Amino acid sequence: MQELIREMLVKLGEDPDREGLRRTPVRVDESMRFLTRGYSQDIDAEINGAVFESDNREMVIVRDIDFYSMCEHHLLPFFGRAHVAYIPNGKIIGLSKLARIVDVYARRLQVQENLTTQIARCLEEHLEPRGVAVVLRAQHLCMMMRGVQKQNCLTVTSEMLGGFRTHPSTRMEVLELFRE
Repeated sequence: MQELIREMLVKLGEDPDREGLRRTPVRVDESMRFLTRGYSQDIDAEINGAVFESDNREMVIVRDIDFYSMCEHHLLPFFGRAHVAYIPNGKIIGLSKLARIVDVYARRLQVQENLTTQIARCLEEHLEPRGVAVVLRAQHLCMMMRGVQKQNCLTVTSEMLGGFRTHPSTRMEVLELFRE
């Protein structure tokens, strides 16, 4: 990857041997590997057995989970907050694992729509809950720095599964709790 970065610098009209750019290929290589580490992470290892039996049947919500991802179309960052909820059906998951699940999928080349769905389906698969709700609110540098150059756009995506999809009152309740 470092040779590709060096070549890109040349194609941009830069001198990769100048002082400020000498280590740029190494730094970009390390940065990209960190920003896309979700490809090498195993979701089961991240959950690490933190799924427990429980009689709880009420909503579990973790809001305002900061996330950072990279747009697969322009390789520019998008970032925001994830709000995740589920209705247990005999199993609960450690709360920190919800943030870890968000991070594993966010640290891949993504579009926000797919990221939202991947988080919801992961919870559905591992918990078999009565419902899953995921809402992401994000800003995209591909819209802010290039293209339309709109600085205050907020993209909101949602995925509702199970009871959150089939019961309008449950859906409205979770959306209200996400907004508080």
